[in-house]
Amino acid sequence: MRALPVRLDAVLIQAVIAAALSFAHLHDLASAAGQHGWKAWAYPVSVDLLLVAAWRRLRSGGAKAAGWCWFLVALTASLGANVSTAGLLDLGAVPAWLRILVAGWPAVAFLGGTLLAHGSTADASAAGRESDPEPKAPEVPASASELPAAGPDPARPSNPPVPPALVTLARKVADEHRARTGTPNDTSTLRARLGVPLPLAEAIAAQLT
Repeated sequence: MRALPVRLDAVLIQAVIAAALSFAHLHDLASAAGQHGWKAWAYPVSVDLLLVAAWRRLRSGGAKAAGWCWFLVALTASLGANVSTAGLLDLGAVPAWLRILVAGWPAVAFLGGTLLAHGSTADASAAGRESDPEPKAPEVPASASELPAAGPDPARPSNPPVPPALVTLARKVADEHRARTGTPNDTSTLRARLGVPLPLAEAIAAQLT
């Protein structure tokens, strides 16, 4: 079986070297501050993981303020360790304030990681709720004339009562129509002229005949 060729990327090599140096500096500082054994090795892992979590939050596009906040916190811890081990600080006599910072870092990293993890879940849930379409109310016809024609309703009387004044007005309209056109006024024309429902127009037409 032929082995696949491995392509060396200069950027990847540079990133590995920089990560290894930063890892060693964080380990040395934690060890000098009184964190010995496996605890000294856990500090650089904690800092790097918080950097990665904050960077992922920035790439995801949600709650960027929190992402930038914890990214700067982790970057400050990493950069501070690198600068402190450059000969500016006597690692044999670490000051008390730096010991306090190193000892308190696990609580800070735990808080940041928890907030970043739970914040991403809450953002995803909120985005899902925002993407759900709102239920639309059923459309209601603007007027009774837009309602679909229904079949005969046995509960509705066939001839609704007609006010006498409306019969008088309808008779006048019918006479004018006959005088103008020479033809009797049909139910549709009577309904349009009076602006009444069809059953009422039929009842009026029945009284005019």
